[in-house]
Amino acid sequence: MKKQNLAIVLMLASAICILVSLPSPVYAIDINQVTTTSNNIFKNIGGGANQYINTFLLMTLLSVIPMILIMMTSFTRIIMVLSFVRSALGTQQNPPNQVLIGLALFLTFFTMKPVFTDVYNDAIVPYNQHHISQQQLLDRTENRFKKFMYKQTSQKDLDLFLHADENNLGSSKSVPKNSDKIDLSIIVPAFIISEMKTAFSIGFLIFLPFMIIDMVVSSVLMSMGMVMLSPMVISLPFKLLLFVLVNGWYLLVQSLIQGFQ
Repeated sequence: MKKQNLAIVLMLASAICILVSLPSPVYAIDINQVTTTSNNIFKNIGGGANQYINTFLLMTLLSVIPMILIMMTSFTRIIMVLSFVRSALGTQQNPPNQVLIGLALFLTFFTMKPVFTDVYNDAIVPYNQHHISQQQLLDRTENRFKKFMYKQTSQKDLDLFLHADENNLGSSKSVPKNSDKIDLSIIVPAFIISEMKTAFSIGFLIFLPFMIIDMVVSSVLMSMGMVMLSPMVISLPFKLLLFVLVNGWYLLVQSLIQGFQ
């Protein structure tokens, strides 16, 4: 046992001697060389640094666009109403999600066209012509979207977030009549709540006629003793027929468009 321990000690001592006798490692990093190289790189970039920053900001903006589209436009109400229509009809996956989202996007672009046009003419064009600064571009864009959201938001929802704000907590401050004076962090959640309330109100009106058809079909089946037959199977063709006869998609899209005008 002592011989084994002695052999291990000798092997470790030999390894240490070999490592000590070796010259400095060839993979050692020269800090001065790294610093010089990085300085040369940034020196060669020069004025192109702003271009890299602008590209980074653009990519960041592209990642936030879906959230902006959902939270600050008419997309929320439209997609919820279309989902209510599919649920009321009981057609499961028809129309498919891709069709509903595509229709909601195009209706959003149509209803938001005045807002996008004003932003382009009043903010983007002057900025490209170097007539306004980047901060003015953001302010004008924000104010135009806040003006749109303010028209679609109920005063009660705005009052809720104004008084829940830590700066106005416990105050009796009334809702400003000018949307420019309302912070974006206050008007956006109030707008979302109002949009969901409006969508649920429309959904209730959509469900009513189809619910009546389901009740009539269920009563007829019960009176005929067909308990094992699902009323949904029988009522589905009648609901589709009613929806087609009254030109349901036309009335639905018409009401959605007029609701934002």
